[in-house]
Amino acid sequence: MALSTQLHVVTGKGGTGKTTVAAALAMSLARRGKKVLLCEVEGRQGIAQLFDVPPLPYEERQIAVGPGGGEVYALAIDPEAALLEYLAMFYRLGRAGKALDKFGIIDFATTIAPGVRDVLLTGKVYEAARRRDGDRFAYDAVVMDAPPTGRISRFLNVNAEVAGLAKVGPIRRQADSIMQMMRSPQTRVHLVTVLEEMPVQETIDGITELTSDRLPVGHVILNLVRPSMLSVATREALSSGSLKTATVATSLRRVDLDAAAAPALITGGTAHLERQRLQDGQREILEDCGRPLVELPLLSDGIDLGALYELAEQLKELT
Repeated sequence: MALSTQLHVVTGKGGTGKTTVAAALAMSLARRGKKVLLCEVEGRQGIAQLFDVPPLPYEERQIAVGPGGGEVYALAIDPEAALLEYLAMFYRLGRAGKALDKFGIIDFATTIAPGVRDVLLTGKVYEAARRRDGDRFAYDAVVMDAPPTGRISRFLNVNAEVAGLAKVGPIRRQADSIMQMMRSPQTRVHLVTVLEEMPVQETIDGITELTSDRLPVGHVILNLVRPSMLSVATREALSSGSLKTATVATSLRRVDLDAAAAPALITGGTAHLERQRLQDGQREILEDCGRPLVELPLLSDGIDLGALYELAEQLKELT
């Protein structure tokens, strides 16, 4: 019997679109009729912006319904609120906990002890993933929009973070329980990247670090992939230099377009071809990372709810 519901942790270098991918993954799960909780832990309110809803409070709130009858709930996890909840749960402080907050002790505690902060953030995810509604879990899946790749292993490996702070007691026990969930068969850590040198290298480093910490790596998601807009013949002509300005100008005149645009078109086509080569080179590097790859296209019209549905279809392999 599973100890918790399915947990998908989504990380990626800043600027790779990990929040968008996490939201699209939640929608993909909902399309299959699942009840999903989408969490964020960085206080950026990125989920609210994507779904065009008011800023999320520290409570689970429905934000979308999937075509398959599934539901997406969202939660913005605040470390101070999580600490107050933790104090009320384990120490029964009640109003005393709120008094501590007024004196700034909550903020002080979570600032000087980042390991405790991470336990509180992941602890809330742990509670949601284990919560039951009768004889079944409250959620079919939990998706976490997690911190960037550079600190994801440290964020998830809460045992190491609290080792010097708490040898015994509730915090230590909770950290042990969280690690049991993070390393369980129900958990996967997905890494989002774009096909550029620095994000790809950070992704490879992240896979190595997660594997070293015995955290389960899922898929590598190649986001914002630019499709090739040139035919095979045009690519070959540009590569060989055989595509001449006069030839392009003649083609433009045939369709009543300005022939003077021919040099700019050749320059743009050459630049596009070089971008495609760079993408292909980075893709080849990732093909050797030992993890399955999923590609998401660059959407020219930006990201809205319709775009999330479109991306969700591409992520069905993860669900």
